[in-house]
Amino acid sequence: MTHPIRRLLLNGIALGAGALLLSGAALAQTEAQTQTEPPAQAPAAAEAPAAPAIKGPQVSLKTSMGEIVLQLDEEKAPKTVANFMQYVKQGFYKGVIFHRVIDGFMIQTGGMNEKFEGRKTNKPVKNESNNGLSNQPYTVSMAREDHPDSATSQFFINVADNSGIDYPNYKGSGYTVFGKVVKGKEVVDKIKGVVVDDVRGMQNVPVTPIFVKSVTVLKGDKLVK
Repeated sequence: MTHPIRRLLLNGIALGAGALLLSGAALAQTEAQTQTEPPAQAPAAAEAPAAPAIKGPQVSLKTSMGEIVLQLDEEKAPKTVANFMQYVKQGFYKGVIFHRVIDGFMIQTGGMNEKFEGRKTNKPVKNESNNGLSNQPYTVSMAREDHPDSATSQFFINVADNSGIDYPNYKGSGYTVFGKVVKGKEVVDKIKGVVVDDVRGMQNVPVTPIFVKSVTVLKGDKLVK
């Protein structure tokens, strides 16, 4: 992704900080009212409805820092999930590295080995960012070039609220969310905190390579409930 995206995200972070200060002021006002008003009886909390089940395969990414399980959403992003699964079945991701890690933004993989050599990819997939899914923490999205329909094999896991790159916030389009982490969030957190540096003209590269050892489809009792 490009520097303009990072600037956009920095603007979003600044906006979030302002909202946090506003929330603090509101909290202070509430505390002041509590000192002069008798406490009201809190209503019974309604039971939250269960989240609808996501239709799609689960895949296990076994990395050199631990396992991450992704639940893919083929109902919301059918073309993107089909594209990703094609790479999984080809064994494409075995041995790739997390080549771009930005704490407060995302961790990216799916394109090159530890020598920064790329791999021959399939045809680009049509952008499906207009699917109602948001780039929230622990969601997985397709990386791409500036053209919306340029995503191939590379993907990233969001580690912050990156709604600034949702549809239509980025040049009238967005970055396609096609699943989420259902196991291994602590692994994502470990990866986002590694030491990074500039390597061979690339920024934010982990100093110690982080490998994807394998990507497999989970079935039966291996599925994360």
